Amino acid sequence: MKLKNNLQDKIFLFFIHFFIIIFLIIIIYPLYFTVIASLSDPYKVALGQVVILPKGFSTNVYKYIFEYKELWIGYKNTILYTLFGTLWNLLLTIPCGYAFTKKGLKGSGILMGIFIFTMYFGGGMIPYYILLRDLGLINNPLVMIIPGGMSVYYMILTRTSLQNNIIPELLEAARIDGAGEFRIFGQIVLPLSKAVIAVIALFYGVGHWNSFFNALLFISDYKYYPLQLILRNILILNQNISVELDYTDIEMAMATQHRQVMAEAMKYGIIFVASVPVLVAYPFVQKHFVKGVMIGSLKG
Repeated sequence: MKLKNNLQDKIFLFFIHFFIIIFLIIIIYPLYFTVIASLSDPYKVALGQVVILPKGFSTNVYKYIFEYKELWIGYKNTILYTLFGTLWNLLLTIPCGYAFTKKGLKGSGILMGIFIFTMYFGGGMIPYYILLRDLGLINNPLVMIIPGGMSVYYMILTRTSLQNNIIPELLEAARIDGAGEFRIFGQIVLPLSKAVIAVIALFYGVGHWNSFFNALLFISDYKYYPLQLILRNILILNQNISVELDYTDIEMAMATQHRQVMAEAMKYGIIFVASVPVLVAYPFVQKHFVKGVMIGSLKG
């Protein structure tokens, strides 16, 4: 009976590892393909000959990318939006979550109800646009930072984490020693909240890095475009080229086809370049993710 159980365990573990490997390949292969496609001959990529390894190794795609000034304008804007936007998010989320851990906070139930209401209901796109227009945020880079300053979901995660990781007696002892709320928050609460801060900072940061919808609606000046909106415009530009081709002139058709093939190859290189910062940042906070995911499962 013992051997049978061991055999069943081995079969079960085999299938678990098998499916994990399959899912891992499904997740990793698209990014891997963008790398090998950007390092291959664009024509071989267009013909579908690049599958596992790069063919016709070439770095011309990255040469064109580095010469594409609009891309680096978007890169600079996105870095600034991500940096200042994440700091703004943390500045609102962490203190708000800490405030809701106070048992004596008057009207905390009503306030939490108002916060939760905003998670499910909004005023709509047109009133939202009118509000931002009246605030002077249309075609203003601050529109990528100020609106949506706090996610109620992340605030609840912060509150739950603080309730479960900070001993109330520790805070009470600090008050007895004469520490005020700001000193308690800065010298006790924040150092003990590094895990949840790292998790929500990464979530906020990735959200800002991938954001393009607000820019699409509220920004018309090209110098304020984020990276993702520039990538979107590159895709649309390529679609327009493919529609407007005129093959009556053979040389023009060949030149246009070459530009189209290079533009298609540039997409893969740009996608990889745009993903590098997130890929670099993720390992530094990965160890906090298990704890961060478990926060939402705790009662609080």
